[in-house]
Amino acid sequence: VDALRANGIPAGFINSSLSTPQISLVQQRVRDGGIKILYVAPERATLPEFQRFLASLNVSLIAIDEAHCVSEWGHEFRPAYRGLQSLRQVCPNAPVIALTATAPQRVRQDILSQLGLRQPGCFVSSFNRPNLTYAVRPKKDSLPALLDLLQRHWGESAIIYCLSRQSTEDLAQTLKDHGFNAEPYHAGLDPNLRRAVQDRFIRDDVHIVVATIAFGMGIDKPDVRLVVHYDLPKSLEGYYQESGRAGRDGLPSECVLFYSYGDRVKHEFFLNEMEDPQEQERARWRLDQVVKLCNLRACRRNFVLEYLGEEPSAENCGACDVCLSPTETFDATEIAQKVLSAVARTGERFGAAHVVNVLLGSRAKQVADRGHDQLSVFGIAAGYSQAGLRNIIEDITAEGLLESTGGQFPTLLITPRGRAFLKGRETLTLTRPVQETQASPKSSAAAYDHALFQKLSVLRKRLADERNVPAYVILGNRSLQDMARRTPRTTAEFARILGVGEAKLKDLSQPFLALINDYVQEHGEPESPSQPQSTILPSPNGPIRQTTRETGRIVSSGASLAEAAAQRGILPSTALDQLDQLARTGAPLKIDHLMPNPARRQEIQNAFAATGGLLLAPVRQLLGDYYSYEELKTVRLGLYQTLPHPAAEPLPPEPLN
Repeated sequence: VDALRANGIPAGFINSSLSTPQISLVQQRVRDGGIKILYVAPERATLPEFQRFLASLNVSLIAIDEAHCVSEWGHEFRPAYRGLQSLRQVCPNAPVIALTATAPQRVRQDILSQLGLRQPGCFVSSFNRPNLTYAVRPKKDSLPALLDLLQRHWGESAIIYCLSRQSTEDLAQTLKDHGFNAEPYHAGLDPNLRRAVQDRFIRDDVHIVVATIAFGMGIDKPDVRLVVHYDLPKSLEGYYQESGRAGRDGLPSECVLFYSYGDRVKHEFFLNEMEDPQEQERARWRLDQVVKLCNLRACRRNFVLEYLGEEPSAENCGACDVCLSPTETFDATEIAQKVLSAVARTGERFGAAHVVNVLLGSRAKQVADRGHDQLSVFGIAAGYSQAGLRNIIEDITAEGLLESTGGQFPTLLITPRGRAFLKGRETLTLTRPVQETQASPKSSAAAYDHALFQKLSVLRKRLADERNVPAYVILGNRSLQDMARRTPRTTAEFARILGVGEAKLKDLSQPFLALINDYVQEHGEPESPSQPQSTILPSPNGPIRQTTRETGRIVSSGASLAEAAAQRGILPSTALDQLDQLARTGAPLKIDHLMPNPARRQEIQNAFAATGGLLLAPVRQLLGDYYSYEELKTVRLGLYQTLPHPAAEPLPPEPLN
């Protein structure tokens, strides 16, 4: 409501924070037309007294937000939402719209059924947020890792989600002790204090909020650069919704989840307290999906998209820790046989933790009590780490050799394919991360003057405080970055800045132009990013081989690097090197389908422009390991195509024999 009013829209609300006279005043303003949008909770909307008030109005629209709460399959089911169907009788002529950001197919169908919508249109946009990077990190030593994350996002807005009220207060105090501007937020705080924390966060007076999931519903702060789940979320829908509060301005942002098996045990305690067996089953199934996400060795973004009912557009999203990590293949035949044998010898009655203990030769009491220290498989994988064996179990489960029963005490079972693998001579190749030091991703590395951007941000904050509105209402970060890139000196140039319309040109140009002109006078005109030149890199030595051109033909037909490499019998890295050779000559390659997502591609292009060339090393140094060499080389292919070239030899029209 505050945000709507700041934009000139007459909105109001009725909730328990208002006294009876205040509620009467709001209702009178609605009757008089002084309030056009009224917000209420479902619990109030279904009260007979409130429905009598609605019946006296000419209601033009009933909008049900967070509509997944209508469904028992939704991650935040609230029975009061089911009662909203009664509004159809109270306001029979008012159209009804139900909205949610997190509704898989079964939830969407349940919403339609429970609300009794009549021949509704169903509009589903993409769940993919390409500017968000997802990562799962181990919970061990999580505080130093969290402090490192926050240090890299110093001065930027961050939300950290915790499971309990006490943990939000403890962690917020720890962050304060380390010099961070952080406050706790949970439903147990005094309402005035909660409101104050929320307002200070929106206005950038508090940079970090450590919260339970009570925080965030209705928060539309566009410049949250980091969302951390310090404890395990209860569902993928909840995780998607909460992590989705990052980067709503479209700029690169991070979503990091810390995971340990102990977090699952905490959730199981609450699940066992549920009295309704069906509700317990649904909640446990949702929790199982979150655990799968955490243990995943494939693209995390694609897993979430598929869960939400969307077909991923690429095998490698280029923006999750799995896809960004360099990997290598290895022969996993022997270790897979050992794992399957351990599952078989222990009777297919145990989960991964016990099987790993047996394989490692653990002296844990549970192993000895069951006599499993006497089995032939005891200690046969002692050279592996516990985490390494867990990863292999996840991988061979994904390969269909094992399956997990799920539930409170998940058990590993050997599939028919796994039994055939044990008896036969089949080999198994898996991938694993290449062990290297993990570099810190950059939140943004666009080619603009960062010192000027900081000064523009300070001015924006002052103007926002003077007008008692959030900073993003003045101008968004993208607008400030555009200003720091273009350095407009006149009102005509300021009018071309992203997000500046007629009203903001008239209202804001004077203070921002004064700052920019003073800055340029003191520091000089910033160097404009130079256009990469074709002479920066040498042309390929010698003529291009016909086999290299064949790789180009396969890729230009729409094949991925992996598919082209498989057809040619080479490694994907070799195929990329061949495309690089072709692109330098100006060969007519069709490579848009190979590119990383638009946000990442733009960041890389900006970095090439900022370094003034086409060399990989300076760009890698600017961006860090957050961007792989494969991504940099792929984007560079597109930059080659913008350069002047002599007439290039065409690609072969037909496959080579």
